[in-house]
Amino acid sequence: MGGLLEQRYRVDSVLARGGMSTVYRGRDTRLDRDVAVKVMDPHLTADPAFVARFEREARAAAQLHHPAVVSVHDQGVDGDQVYLVMELIDGGNLRDLLNQRGKLPPAVALSVLGPVLSALGAAHRAGLVHRDVKPENVLIGPGGQVKVADFGLARAIAENGVTSDSEILGTVAYLSPEQVESGAADARSDVYSAGIVLYEMLAGQAPYRGETPISVAYQHVNSDVPSVPEIPLALDTLVRKATRRDPSLRPVNADAFLSELERVGAELGLTPQPVPVPGTAPENDRTVVMRPVPVAVGATPPSAAEATRPVVQKPATPLGMTTVSTGPPTPPPGISGTRTMQRPDQPRRRPPQKKKPKVDPVEEERKRRKKLFIIWGSVVAVLALIVGLFSWYLGAGRWTAVPAVVGQSEQNAVQLVRTAGLTTLIEKVPSDDVPNGQVIRSEPGQDTELRKNEPVKLVVSRGKPLVPFITVGAEVEAATKDIEAAGLKAVKDPTKDAFHDTVPIGKVVGVDPRPGTALKIDSPVTLVLSKGPAPRRPVPNVTGKSKDEAFAELQRAGLEPVEASGEDASDGDESRVVRTDPPAGTVLEGTANKRVTVFFQSNREVEVPDVTRQKVREAKEELERLGLKVKVEFNKSNNATVVNQSIPPRTRVKRGTEITIIGL
Repeated sequence: MGGLLEQRYRVDSVLARGGMSTVYRGRDTRLDRDVAVKVMDPHLTADPAFVARFEREARAAAQLHHPAVVSVHDQGVDGDQVYLVMELIDGGNLRDLLNQRGKLPPAVALSVLGPVLSALGAAHRAGLVHRDVKPENVLIGPGGQVKVADFGLARAIAENGVTSDSEILGTVAYLSPEQVESGAADARSDVYSAGIVLYEMLAGQAPYRGETPISVAYQHVNSDVPSVPEIPLALDTLVRKATRRDPSLRPVNADAFLSELERVGAELGLTPQPVPVPGTAPENDRTVVMRPVPVAVGATPPSAAEATRPVVQKPATPLGMTTVSTGPPTPPPGISGTRTMQRPDQPRRRPPQKKKPKVDPVEEERKRRKKLFIIWGSVVAVLALIVGLFSWYLGAGRWTAVPAVVGQSEQNAVQLVRTAGLTTLIEKVPSDDVPNGQVIRSEPGQDTELRKNEPVKLVVSRGKPLVPFITVGAEVEAATKDIEAAGLKAVKDPTKDAFHDTVPIGKVVGVDPRPGTALKIDSPVTLVLSKGPAPRRPVPNVTGKSKDEAFAELQRAGLEPVEASGEDASDGDESRVVRTDPPAGTVLEGTANKRVTVFFQSNREVEVPDVTRQKVREAKEELERLGLKVKVEFNKSNNATVVNQSIPPRTRVKRGTEITIIGL
């Protein structure tokens, strides 16, 4: 506890442990902020090939900037410790929420999966595949903010070829059939895993279970995902479509899956809901609070039993004192405690002293001067060496120049600065012109003389700003700060405000454009605010009115008029409304089902065809297609033959005119 990685990141308490790594709460002492530090297991870091793959995948994940993606701040190697520094999300993950609440209501499940698919969609557009979508990698922070973690790490671990049984068992429940069979993965593999996660949220458990990973993998390859009981048919159909064994039958990527999810949600009237934050225990539960166990980086984490076992400390002996026994010593086992008598010491004789030889005073003075000469010569040599080293340090050895890094990629720029003997600080800002990951400028600029090991700030572009994902029910001030932090401008438009059954009036229910959309800096993003529950809206009676009059009256009532198709459509200003669906007077509640279909009758004239010698069925179909009413007399069988008609052929009559045909 309190150890530093690369003299920068302080490692504190354990947040989570897995088969491949341990996640710690940490502190970036340089930027003074809390972070999450993921330290890979030593059995992985012993392989140099894995370390290289880990660094490559971490750099790729760091280029992914999205409001629903856990940001990667840094990665590095300190001795035998390979670590990743990420954004700290205080809260829990989707697994904690499922363990606490079981299955989730459909509206909440869709509110969780929406940000997940939005994050995966951004990754797919950037050419990245997550490969390990599962509840443990879906984090839920304060306010119900949903974020996806561990982009790219699954590939680095998989290519290393070393996994633990627990890691395999935890991941194989969400692997697509193609990943199980060949290890290949693309955007549709992430769609499959997201579909399995949606199934588990709706059903309360994964579709396939078994005692071994092989049995679970076999079911993925050879069985179709079963239906989820007690959910709407449209939602169950979407789950089954996303989890098809054949990748070509699934949505092509996460964006396509998200579009279908929003469509099904709108059809079922499932409005977005605030996502519950894991960790709220029921009132009747007895909760045992476990304090995090501080673990040094690289040390084997203690077990749960060891972490909670009481420790009895022995009293320490003060430094410089010796423990003295007041009783007789206890003999070792098997040896009797018999005393041994010793003889008293005999008096020692003083050895005879030798006489000192006589010393010549001249020789003694010569030796003394020689000794002084050697001492002072050594002192002068050491001082000369110190002065020379100090002069070199004050000269070329102490100073260096900032290299040219503008236009370089972040990776190349960092390498150039480190080669010059300087350290780097990275600041990422949005830019309309500079591509994502390219250096805009350095602070201080090129050729500036600095002392070695001084920091150089690299201002790196993160591309055009992305519309952030705003939690449903968020305050306007909080949403405005998130949008402005992304480099955009938050605006309000009362005409775009919407009714919402659960979000209070004035709170945010959405943004326009949708989250994840790339815009220019300072582009406006409209906050869609709640107008509260929609009022009761009876359908007005518009029978006999023209199309323009009927549509205007329905829109004033807060409804969405839609023109009927086919023969019931309007054919001009002469058409009049004959009915609506739902009928006039029907009361519509809530924000869903606002659509009203309007049916028209036209006064346009049509020419009566000759239907004699046709079957009754064929004659009725032809006449009714022209908008005429048909009456059959004598033989009304569909297979009877028409022998006469009441209106002669080629006569022009108005639509809706009744014509009688005689069957024989």
